[in-house]
Amino acid sequence: MRVTSKGQITIPKKLREKMGIALNSEVEFVEENGRVYLVKGKPSLSPFDKLLGVGTVKMTTDEIMALTRGEK
Repeated sequence: MRVTSKGQITIPKKLREKMGIALNSEVEFVEENGRVYLVKGKPSLSPFDKLLGVGTVKMTTDEIMALTRGEK
């Protein structure tokens, strides 16, 4: 395995599949006793997951639809 000029490496496909490392997975490098380990991190949240429960509007779906349609 080689490190690119940008410091990137390629994790072999068989290892990614075995460890469940998919696109946008979080990983980190941990140094311990002179060795470096690649550790799979927690799943990252989608931008929408971060917004769950944040809304404070107390309107029904019908009221929101009427508002978007310009109805009174």
